[in-house]
Amino acid sequence: MTTRPETRATLYVVGNINVDLIMSTLHEWPKKGTEAMLESSSLRPGGSAGNCALALSALKSPFRLVANQGNDQFSDWLAGMFPESAALWPTCDYETSLTFGVTHPDHERTFFSNQGHIVRLSMQDVLAQIPETAQSGDWVLLCGTWLCTALYVQYPQLLAALKQRGYQVAIDSGWPPQDWSDELRQQAANWLPFCDALLLNEVETLGLANAETLDSAAMSLLGQMAENAFCVAKCGPDGARLWAKNLTLQQNAEPVDIVDTIGAGDSFNAGFLSALIYGLPPATALQWGVRVAGCAISSSPRRYPDWQSLFGLVEKI
Repeated sequence: MTTRPETRATLYVVGNINVDLIMSTLHEWPKKGTEAMLESSSLRPGGSAGNCALALSALKSPFRLVANQGNDQFSDWLAGMFPESAALWPTCDYETSLTFGVTHPDHERTFFSNQGHIVRLSMQDVLAQIPETAQSGDWVLLCGTWLCTALYVQYPQLLAALKQRGYQVAIDSGWPPQDWSDELRQQAANWLPFCDALLLNEVETLGLANAETLDSAAMSLLGQMAENAFCVAKCGPDGARLWAKNLTLQQNAEPVDIVDTIGAGDSFNAGFLSALIYGLPPATALQWGVRVAGCAISSSPRRYPDWQSLFGLVEKI
């Protein structure tokens, strides 16, 4: 029988948690002034940080969701999903951030979002919820970089403060709504030196690096990051790849029947970083990330692997 190892480390997930209303399946855009009936709907916590926190909760990994909250009818509902974390969330006098999403027959999706509370999250809000001294093995994951606009302008100072407190820092920036530009890449160059792990998908990796191949993009980004950092590209059905100093890893994904791809990369982040806070090596972290993401996208209601199956992967190495 697999024995789960002990850890005192915690993963702090910082960023955008909002309400997601997901409806399926939209076969064609309706004409203006008409109404369309869809087969199913789901109301759930969302956003990159919210999706990751849901996966971490299911995996029973030690984590805290670091965020703020709005002040409307959705605030208590959202906080009730993560009561221990939400006890520390500051309230701002704005509506809760809300995303309405529709999925298409090819499993792609379209999102419509307001701004709401997430654009008011600040560096002071974040640092007040994270211990001033890190425990050994603690990580901070920053999500929804381009959406948390007030926080983003403070990224260099925030990352420097987290590093000074002893945390290892991972970033999943997502795709910028305004698209990539030389200005955004220059801004990123100011915080990449404090970053220990980049967890982007393949097109985001290419976009941030302004490169034509994943290998050249990863090496370019690694050259700007902290010492002993690694760069991960999430490649969908092709699994994931990792680059570090003198190390390149590939983890293939098992074929699955896709049901719901929303939050696939966030589920990967949960599996990947869970392995790291248990002190496991990057190769195992890739395995965990790919396994968790595969379970998430192939199930409805969403399910995740149990810890026995994840630690079983460790025994096979």
